[in-house]
Parts: sequence; structure tokens; C-alpha cells
Amino acid sequence: MMKKIGIVGAGYVGISTAVLFAELGHRVTLVDIDKEKVEKINAGKAPIYEKGLQELLEKHVGKTLSATTSYDIINESDIIFICVGTPSKEDGSINLDYVRKSSEEISERIGGYKVIVVKSTVLPGTTENVVIPILEKGSGKNVGKDFGVCMNPEFLREGNAIYDSFHPDRIVIGEYDKKSGNILEDLYKPLNAPIFRTNLKTAEMIKYASNAFLATKISFANEIANICEKIGGVDVYDVMKGVGMDHRISPYFLNAGVGFGGSCFPKDLKALIKFSEEKSYKPILLKSVLEVNDYQPKHLVDRIEEKVGSLKGKNVCILGLSFKPNTDDVRESRAIIIVNELIKRGAHIIAYDPKAKENFRKLFPNIIYVDNVDDALKKAEICIIQADWDEFKNLDYSRYKNLVLIADGRRTISKKIDIPYITVGYRW
Repeated sequence: MMKKIGIVGAGYVGISTAVLFAELGHRVTLVDIDKEKVEKINAGKAPIYEKGLQELLEKHVGKTLSATTSYDIINESDIIFICVGTPSKEDGSINLDYVRKSSEEISERIGGYKVIVVKSTVLPGTTENVVIPILEKGSGKNVGKDFGVCMNPEFLREGNAIYDSFHPDRIVIGEYDKKSGNILEDLYKPLNAPIFRTNLKTAEMIKYASNAFLATKISFANEIANICEKIGGVDVYDVMKGVGMDHRISPYFLNAGVGFGGSCFPKDLKALIKFSEEKSYKPILLKSVLEVNDYQPKHLVDRIEEKVGSLKGKNVCILGLSFKPNTDDVRESRAIIIVNELIKRGAHIIAYDPKAKENFRKLFPNIIYVDNVDDALKKAEICIIQADWDEFKNLDYSRYKNLVLIADGRRTISKKIDIPYITVGYRW
């Protein structure tokens, strides 16, 4: 049966969720305070770069999918998803301002029975102790009787968010009561994915635990990579291939490099660390995961100076500005740390990325940006590969006689090249 679904927040999670349910035959309306973003969506134009998003918007906008700046659509919705951001405060704790604001707006528009679903990443206890009291106070109604509440964390990979929406490993439903959980489970049944139902706090914690574990795998691989560099003749990629063949471990997230970034791992680790400390627990492992991650990009720049000497006055191109390929998202990108290090050391920076250039320009307006990889490489003495976009993998780097060193931060180049080359986790 077709449902009317309201989705508050048109970021990665909100818009991916919207096109999913539109494709499944539901009527979906996105709510966002950004008027320009709303206008783009209603024109069938993707406000972010994500594979498959543009095609689905073109298919459904004007039919079963629309966007608005008004919360009034909540009145007509059967199910409302809260998909707003939960950014970090300066001390690393979570900022719930957008969650509170959206909850207040929703509370004023609860008519008949609805299920409100928190999909934003929030710490254990937030749905129960923050969202539900706001909904009850603003509506004058009672949870479990007049409206339902669920916590439904997302496990999307940026760059693959649309695919992951349609092919989830699992769907976690934290439910206030069985009625709420049943309604949400029915919504997801067409995906034929494993569904795990639990309480609100456990669902919230599953999200943080998942991200913390994946981040730990990355930092573990990087720690081993740094040890391999000291040994000589040991390639961390071969080591991790052997490790990943163990079915208890798996090969995923064991690629060493310059570290993780994006909107989830750094933010969620910081929030979980701060939350743990407020509970009088010192999360030693989680802190170490972040320390290794922050060390990696600086370590690569140090290794470059070991090879070529001072970087002062040298032309350095950086390929890949997004935190990973197939996205234009630069949040917590390791390119930010690398560029800051290069600026400190007096290098001249030439930057290129297939999709993220304009977003990165907002952070660093005074470095040189070029429109293609050829212009980046032919003007540089040193090349740093920060994100392993496909177009960087099979280039004929030997054509660029001006290059004195390539520093491959993602093990992007798989074939031998005749230019001096360094990479993470192996020292020739």
C-alpha cells in the first residue's frame, strides 16, 4: 500500500532515502530549509554528486517526489523521517540543534497517528530523552498511543549511497513499541534484506559501534603499514591480503593509506569519545584510532621531504580533493591536512578533482585549481595522489618528465613506473 512519506533534511541520507521510497511506489516529500537545494530538486537536478541519483530524480520528480521548505506536509504524512545533520561541536560533542528544531516543527503538526523515524546519527538515549519529550510537549499527545517512534540508523557509503539504499546488508529498527516497528518493517519488506528489531538505545549504539569498528580497521592497517615501512621489503597490501583471507576478519576496510575522512567516521568517533568521557569512561582504543588517522597525511608529507628535501618553492600537485572517490564531499578530507602541511612548508599547490574542486575552493581559495589531470601534472614537480579516482589509475605518468616524485597515498598506481615513487606501507 502506498504511503505518504515526509523526509526532513535533503542531505546524503535524506535524498537517498527519498529516491528509494519513491522507486518503491510511495509518495515522498523532502523538507529542507535550503531554498536553493529545494529548487534544484524540484527541477530534477541532483544537489550533490552521487552515482545514480540524477537518473532517479529525473524519473520521479513531478510524479511521486517533490521538495519544499514548508513543514506543513507533515500533516499529510503517514511516516516522517528525520534525516538532518548532527555536526560536531568544537569539543567533539554532538550538536543536536537540527534534531531539536525538526522535532519541534513536527510536534506542531501531528494530527492523526504517524510514525516519526529518527534516521540522523544520534547518541544512545537521544531519541528517548530528547526527541520524544519534544514531540509530546509540542503536540500534547502521547507516544505509543497517538503517534509512534522508531530509530532507524543508516549504513550508507558516500559514493555508493544509492546502491546501498536499495541493497542494504541489514535494516536496523529501534522501536518504541511493536506497532511502530511493524509499520516501519512493512515499509522496508520489499527490499528483502535482513531486519533486526531492537530498542531505541541499542539501535543508536549499533550505528556508532559499526562506524567505530570500520574506522578501527583502517587505522589498524595504517599502523601496520607504518611498521612495514620501517622493516623494508614488506608490502602492507600483501600483509593485509593475507590477513583479510581469514573469514573472521574479512578484507574490507584494510587498505592502508592516508586515512579516513567524510561526514561520518571522524564526527561519530569524536562524539562517541566525548560521550564515553561524560560517562566516566576513557575510550583508549577510540582515541588511538583518531590519533593514527591524523598522523597519516602528515607522515606522507614527511616522507616526501625525506626524498626531495625542503618543499619550499616547489610545485606540488594534489590529485583528489574529496575524502574518497565518486563523491564531491570534502568534509574531513585528508586533502585538507595535506594542503595545510604543504602551505606550512612553503610549497606551491596545484589541485585537481573530477567533482570536488568547487567545494574544496571554499576552504582554500588561494591555491591553484586546474580543470583536468594533465594540467595538474605538467605543471608539477611532485604529485600526491590523495583520492583514488579511476582516472588516476591508468595514466601514463612517464610522459611527465617534469615530475621528480609521485607520492601515492591510496596505492592507486598498480603498475611499475619509471618515476621515483613512494606509497603507504612499503619502502623500496
